[in-house]
Amino acid sequence: MADWKILYPGTTVPALAQPSTTEKTAMPLGLVHVNPETMHRNPAFSQGIIIPPGMRTLIIGGQNAVNEKGEVVGKGDIAAQTTQAVDNMIKVLEAAGGTLDNLVRVGLLLRDDADLRAGFGAWMAKAGQLKNPPTVTAAFVTRLAAPDYLIEIEATAVLP
Repeated sequence: MADWKILYPGTTVPALAQPSTTEKTAMPLGLVHVNPETMHRNPAFSQGIIIPPGMRTLIIGGQNAVNEKGEVVGKGDIAAQTTQAVDNMIKVLEAAGGTLDNLVRVGLLLRDDADLRAGFGAWMAKAGQLKNPPTVTAAFVTRLAAPDYLIEIEATAVLP
């Protein structure tokens, strides 16, 4: 499991050949990841991403822990549910010709009794090595669409 401390200050990344106080890292698709040097730098997410006009955009609806048979995987286990939700998201990305590297935005909805650390560890096991991570927003909610769901992940990707 990824170290929980990764979410907190202490990680530093040198500025990339950019004279301003904002790090801008271009991806092959022409995306620009904006991470101001005056803000905390976290390898799990980017602060902002500029998408040039005309890019193909994939909007991925909320993915949860339902497998191909319609069964909830990992009842009561946020790590197992996160793994299944990410696997489902990967299937949508691949069906559209993309990968996790194409993500520009991820939204996480977690049930308020779920352990964020365990879910984060499962996410990092799948997406922790992205060179240019997406922007990420997480929110705790009292319940999701079905009583056994602990997490739902929605995302936006820019495709080649």
